[in-house]
Amino acid sequence: MKIDNSMWRRISGDLGLNVQFLKGKDFPVKNCWHFCTDGNAVDEIFRDNEDFEYGMNLIYVMVSSYRVTVLAFALMDTHVHFVLYGDYAVCNKMMHEYLRRLSMFISFKYGVRNKLRRIPLTHQEVDTDYYLKTVICYTVKNAPVAGLPYTAWDYPWSSGSLYFRPVGVWTSPVWQTECSETDFTRRALRARFHTHQTESGDDRSSSEKTDFRNVSIIGNLVCPSEYVAADVVEKIFRTHKSYSFFMNISKDSDVESRGGAISYLSIPMQEMRQHKNELCRELFGAGSLKELDTTKRLRLARTLRSRYNSSVKQIARLCGLVYDEVKDRL
Repeated sequence: MKIDNSMWRRISGDLGLNVQFLKGKDFPVKNCWHFCTDGNAVDEIFRDNEDFEYGMNLIYVMVSSYRVTVLAFALMDTHVHFVLYGDYAVCNKMMHEYLRRLSMFISFKYGVRNKLRRIPLTHQEVDTDYYLKTVICYTVKNAPVAGLPYTAWDYPWSSGSLYFRPVGVWTSPVWQTECSETDFTRRALRARFHTHQTESGDDRSSSEKTDFRNVSIIGNLVCPSEYVAADVVEKIFRTHKSYSFFMNISKDSDVESRGGAISYLSIPMQEMRQHKNELCRELFGAGSLKELDTTKRLRLARTLRSRYNSSVKQIARLCGLVYDEVKDRL
C-alpha cells in the first residue's frame, strides 16, 4: 500500500513508530480500531471462492474511497475482522459501507435481500502498542483457531501472508502462481464494482474513482499488498522475532475480555451445515430444512447440540429457528 510522506508522519506519531523501544514498557497509540461483525448473526456471508474474491476486492475499493489504513483483516465465512488506522468516524463509515456493498452483492447473486442489514458491527479502541500487536495477531489467527485447515500465514482470505515477506511477494500458496495483468481482468473489475478510471481534474465522487490500472492483479484478485499497510505493521512489531513471539503468545481471551469480539465456535459453520444436512436425512429422510415443521426443526437442533456441542445461536440459525424463542429449550 502506497502511503505519502504526510500520512507516514501522522501514522508514526500516533502509533509510536518513532518512539524508542523499551522492553516491558507499553506506550499509547491513537486512532486505531478493531472492527468485527457477530459470527452468530447470520448463517453465512461467503459461500464460495467467488464470494471471498468479491469481499477481498471490495476492500481495495473502500480504501480507495476513504482515508483509512488497513493494518490487518480476516474474512471468515460468517464474520469479518478489520484492524484499521484513521479517524473513527471515517473508519466506521467505511465499515458500514463495506457491509452494505457486500449485502448488495449477496442480494444480486443469491436473491437474499438485506442479508447483512442488521448484522451487529462492533469496535474496540486500540490504545497501547502491546494491545495493537495482540489484536493484529488475533485477527490473522482467526482461521486456524476456528478449526480451518490453514496456518495463519497461508489462509488466503486474510492479510496474514503479507508480513515479513520479500518485497512484492504475496506467498499464499493458493494464488502465488496465478498472476494475471490482462486488460480483460481490469475491465471486469471495473464493471463489477461500477468504477471508472480516474482522470486528472474529474469531479466524480471518491467512491467512483477506484483505479485498477496500476495495481497488481493476481488471478481475479487485487493483490492485498495494494490495500494493506504491511510495512506499517512490520514497523509496529520491529522484527520478525517479535512478530513470531506475539503470534505464539496472543490468546483469544486477550481480545474477547474487552468485549466486541467474536467468540469462536467449536466447529466451523461450513462443517456444521454438512452435519445438519446429514441429520436431516438420518432423522427425517428430508433433503432440506424447508421440508421440516417447527417440531422437527427443534428436534434437529437438539440433536446437533448434543452431538457437536456448538453454540445455541449457531444451531438456531442453522435450523431456521428464532434464538430468543428456543435458547431455553436447547
